[in-house]
Amino acid sequence: MMVFKYTVFGLFFAMELFALGAFSYWGFHMNKGWFINTVFGIGTPLLVAIFWGIFIAPKATFAVTIPIRILLQIIVFALATTALFATGKSKLAIIFGFVVLIEMILMYSIEE
Repeated sequence: MMVFKYTVFGLFFAMELFALGAFSYWGFHMNKGWFINTVFGIGTPLLVAIFWGIFIAPKATFAVTIPIRILLQIIVFALATTALFATGKSKLAIIFGFVVLIEMILMYSIEE
């Protein structure tokens, strides 16, 4: 059971990194000029990572209740999925959204 639990935790961390990558990909593919693309390509994942660390991370600066944490995670992952759709990566977005759904169900069912 411990192996399964740590596998789920590891996959959840990989999803967080993938979401940051999706935000970066979206930022760099905005077609707004190299400066704006660079600002959004670096700035968006940086802001999301800071937000995650402040409110969602296990050792967050401002601890929130579990339902609020779940809601914030859903918002971040939904925005990452939307960013993939916006860049024309619809198949990848659908796969990512499905993985997020399954992984969040697993994550919060084993945490109890």
